[in-house]
Amino acid sequence: MAKWGFPVVALLTLAFVQYLVPSAHAAEIRVLAGGAMNAIWTEIKPKFEQASGHKLDIFFGTTPNLIKEATSGKPFDVGIVPVEVMQDAAARARFVSGPTIDIARVGLGVAIRAGGSKPDISTSDALKAALLKADSVASIPQSATGYSIAKVFDQLGITESMKAKMKPQPTPAQVVEVVATGKAELALFLMNVLMAPGLDLVGPFPAEVQQDVVFTGALGMETREVAAARALLDYLKTQDAEAVIKGKGMHPG
Repeated sequence: MAKWGFPVVALLTLAFVQYLVPSAHAAEIRVLAGGAMNAIWTEIKPKFEQASGHKLDIFFGTTPNLIKEATSGKPFDVGIVPVEVMQDAAARARFVSGPTIDIARVGLGVAIRAGGSKPDISTSDALKAALLKADSVASIPQSATGYSIAKVFDQLGITESMKAKMKPQPTPAQVVEVVATGKAELALFLMNVLMAPGLDLVGPFPAEVQQDVVFTGALGMETREVAAARALLDYLKTQDAEAVIKGKGMHPG
């Protein structure tokens, strides 16, 4: 086994200690974040703040809201947003150039009011039949998830049939609420959001029509807190953060 010299050991020890000790410059980092990751941030925010000494100010939104916020001229330091935000040229210009860092991904699913009878969605044909049979469906059409669901409707050939059934909601929490209170029959959204009190998760979309929504990260173009913002992105790739992501029903990276 190779022996490390004292200078190398000392440097590695110093780096480890610096990672654990809060930064001498405690920054406030403004984060743009996809609303479907709210539950994850509830755990990650205090963990990161305690480990780093930095504070997070998080703006949650759907894809259109995040694009609007990114291009509003209001400064931000880092975004952890659906990749669809980065596909908007004006929004992408507000982030640093180069590759983004994928943080989490999750597929689409179906949920019903707790205690209800679960429909069969095990195949694309079964999912199609369940959707056509439903009286009403809650989702967020104007979001990355809504765009993905629209692709599935198109694949199944039911776009027109579903228009009258849709009950659009403004936030993930309200998708959960309208189904949990019986105001809509089915919830179509990201699997992690549907794992909520008041709902019974029917399951994921069948593999042949499944669509993953990916949340990716990048620094804001005009951030003045580069080191702190990078520290957050680094933290989101640690085992501790990835354990939180898994525990909330998403997949890291």
